[in-house]
Amino acid sequence: MELVYEGKSKRVWRVGGLYHLEFKDEVTAGDGAVRAAAPGKGALAAELSAVLFAHLAARGVATHFVEYKPPNVLVAVPAEVAPVEVVVRFKAYGSQLKRMPRLKPLQPLSKPLVEFHLKDDALHDPLIYPQDAVEAGLLTWEELARVEAASLRAAEALRELYGAAGCDLLDVKFEFGRTPRGLVLVDEISGDTFRVLCRGEHLDKEYFRKTRDVEGLLRRYRELLEITKAALGRAGGGAVRQ
Repeated sequence: MELVYEGKSKRVWRVGGLYHLEFKDEVTAGDGAVRAAAPGKGALAAELSAVLFAHLAARGVATHFVEYKPPNVLVAVPAEVAPVEVVVRFKAYGSQLKRMPRLKPLQPLSKPLVEFHLKDDALHDPLIYPQDAVEAGLLTWEELARVEAASLRAAEALRELYGAAGCDLLDVKFEFGRTPRGLVLVDEISGDTFRVLCRGEHLDKEYFRKTRDVEGLLRRYRELLEITKAALGRAGGGAVRQ
């Protein structure tokens, strides 16, 4: 095993011709400025990511996911990750309210908003124009179009899934990487990367950002995983290769 990368929430190992993403039992906020031990979080985020990657793949979204190795490892195709984060918003929340204070919190948007951010914690992942990403050599125009289309398709699929469970997906962040078979969705899809309200309560990392309560976050992540698996079961999906 060769350590390829270590970030705030996971370690990436090269094992043979594949990557193993090991999810950590840690939770962070404020671009890593706040950090706390969270026993069991890695397994919850890894399993949720696995079932959601499988769900999106079944709906035509290309991903790096290969299989899930319990409790906290995803096996994935190696990818050259583009330093761009794509955020799809369905309701006004978070940083959008700061830059446009005339919006009301949780105001429904007339259509999904796709944002591009430079992936750089030191700069707090600033919002960039699509042309910025192209001029800086982060993505080509063709890749940009593919990333936007894939992000919208994936976000709508997640919104539909959680909507059927009586929950409200507010926004979601995606990352993409280049592989021999083209640009694919990478990293993770979990309560760390999207905001969802169930019965008006956050079952995502927003709860920790507001409270710093690790135990409460873990309870919510367990509930989020149960809700997701139940919704996938009703939809006839949720099978994950192990």
